[in-house]
Amino acid sequence: MKALKEKIMGAAEGDLAEIEEALRKGLNPYLALVSDVAHYILFNGGKRIRPLLMVLSARLCNYKGNNDKAVSVMFEYLHAATLLHDDIVDGADIRRGKRVSHSIWENPITVLVGDFLLAKTISTAADTGRVEIVKIMTETTAQMSEGEIHQLLNKQKIDMNEAEYMEIIRRKTTCLIQAACRVGAILANASGEKEKAMSDYGYNLGIAFQMVDDLLDYTADTKVLGKSTGSDLREGKMTLPVIYALNNADGKVKKRMEEIILDRASSDSALNEMLGYLGQYGGLDYTANQASQHVNKAKGNIALFEDCETKTLLTDLADYTIRRKE
Repeated sequence: MKALKEKIMGAAEGDLAEIEEALRKGLNPYLALVSDVAHYILFNGGKRIRPLLMVLSARLCNYKGNNDKAVSVMFEYLHAATLLHDDIVDGADIRRGKRVSHSIWENPITVLVGDFLLAKTISTAADTGRVEIVKIMTETTAQMSEGEIHQLLNKQKIDMNEAEYMEIIRRKTTCLIQAACRVGAILANASGEKEKAMSDYGYNLGIAFQMVDDLLDYTADTKVLGKSTGSDLREGKMTLPVIYALNNADGKVKKRMEEIILDRASSDSALNEMLGYLGQYGGLDYTANQASQHVNKAKGNIALFEDCETKTLLTDLADYTIRRKE
């Protein structure tokens, strides 16, 4: 996994540096306080996977312009805005290994800076002069909001099924990754076939990405993950490892799992007990297998493109999605 990460970072080093510079140039807020909060969330360890995917998708579709980095930052702005808002909604205390923004600047300022980043997202999309791109970004923003609301409505819903879980993660996570890949193709004036291929790649990659996130919430080390493990359970979120294991548990164990879910794993011992059940009743293995299947589909989605360094990098990114530890 380490070797694959180093390979990806080496291949994407130049693009990532340019994306970083574009992020700084694109902000330009009027108030210093807005800059402080925005910089705290934007430059505090983000992986830049979404803007990088847009840049690589455009390149794979033979983009010939020089504005791709400036456009790609809208995906990081939108992602950062949702993190600011979600941390407040979820009552989170750690993000990327550091205190969450609202614990420093309090809720009102944090919410408004999130709104500022949403506005920067749409203004960046408008600067492309492409109505289709603006439409994709506004629809994506709406879908992400609905996905979060859908998840809130299903907290501690012990009879939630896999289909509903898939719909939630499609909206709250996958649609942004899918949009990044699709916009890259549109920016390159790709054919309909290639645009769909990139969109499908982004969809499958996004599904796998969220499934792995849901696994790591139970299995990763807090210091590596950058946030408290078990936070999904404590927030009452029903994710795939829990849904699958709960459906396969027997009477007494199932009842005990339901008690832990409804109690939101108030103790570390309850969280460890739940982790044992997730392993015993196949929740962890099933989720990992489903993520792997979506990664394989993602790699198949770009099979129509000629072999090149960019295609290899997108393939490596897909493989890294299911091997990452953070």
